[in-house]
Amino acid sequence: MFDIPTLRSERLVMRPPRYDDWPEFRDLMQSERSEFMGGPFSTIHAWGDFCHGIALWEMFGFGSLSVELATTKQCVGRVEINFGPRCPEPELGWQLFEFAEGKGYAFEAATEMRRWALEVRELDRLVSYIDPRNSRSAKLAKRLGARLDDTAEKQDPGDLVYRHI
Repeated sequence: MFDIPTLRSERLVMRPPRYDDWPEFRDLMQSERSEFMGGPFSTIHAWGDFCHGIALWEMFGFGSLSVELATTKQCVGRVEINFGPRCPEPELGWQLFEFAEGKGYAFEAATEMRRWALEVRELDRLVSYIDPRNSRSAKLAKRLGARLDDTAEKQDPGDLVYRHI
């Protein structure tokens, strides 16, 4: 069994998910904003995804962390290392609530989660699966130093795969 870490950056705390994070996550997954993640999703599917990110900690020693502002404790989204039948390789992912976009939080949280995954958890590979229409996430993956890997196995046939190492 693995302990779920709490990670910190300059402005953010990445901590274990709590039930009170669920309503905004559900709303995100049911909105048009989830289209690049395969959505919009039903409440049941969104709940399964929320719980999946928590269960990964028990099975693999990585999973989802809720991202909150260090000063106000307001949850602004989540960052994760995802894995399982849909992810051929461990995936660094991020989802922000709409009000939190454009402030650099995704970059800050993903940078810290990637550092933890590679240095502390000692993963030997890490990718991000990105819908080719999601230019903002592709730009973020490149900003994180990831490179497009055309030879990698994909989560979905049309995905772009950005390799972080």
